[in-house]
Amino acid sequence: MVKSPIKSLTLEDFLKLPETKPATEYINGQIIQKPMPQGKHSILRGELLSVINKVVENRKIALAFPELRCTFGGRSIVPDVAVFAWERIPLDERGDVANVFQAYPDWTIEILSPDQSQTKVTGNILHCLKHGSRLGWLIDPGDRSVLVYPPKQQPELLQEEQETLAVPDLVSNLQLTVGQLFGWLKL
Repeated sequence: MVKSPIKSLTLEDFLKLPETKPATEYINGQIIQKPMPQGKHSILRGELLSVINKVVENRKIALAFPELRCTFGGRSIVPDVAVFAWERIPLDERGDVANVFQAYPDWTIEILSPDQSQTKVTGNILHCLKHGSRLGWLIDPGDRSVLVYPPKQQPELLQEEQETLAVPDLVSNLQLTVGQLFGWLKL
């Protein structure tokens, strides 16, 4: 994680900067670069996108986006997976999906990278919940655990393979256990 030495940059100025790889986020007036995704992170993100979209996309319930910039509440963050209810997906003047999402995701999913600050990632999840997100997940491939953050409730730590992961109501027919989630890491 790289913090920018620029202290007085506004959110509006940050949004005018070119995108970087890996992405940078604007949090509390600082520019913070996300770590480059590694193997476990990439597999989990790809499988989650596929499984979630398989359940919701054809029925136009929601859509899961990979590393989508979401700007709201004075921050500009890039969750690993951002799920938006279908009716909340921003559209451009042609009716196509917009490039700019100035909205919170309905469900935010973060996958912790080895050198990433758990506090910073948790802060982003809590920011999303404060502004209207229905659920947040923090997946830690290192210890094979998932912290589930429901709004206005205490988070729940899930580590046992048989435990079912809570999902927001818009994807209530998605059933996924901790064991299934981390089973994707086996080839």
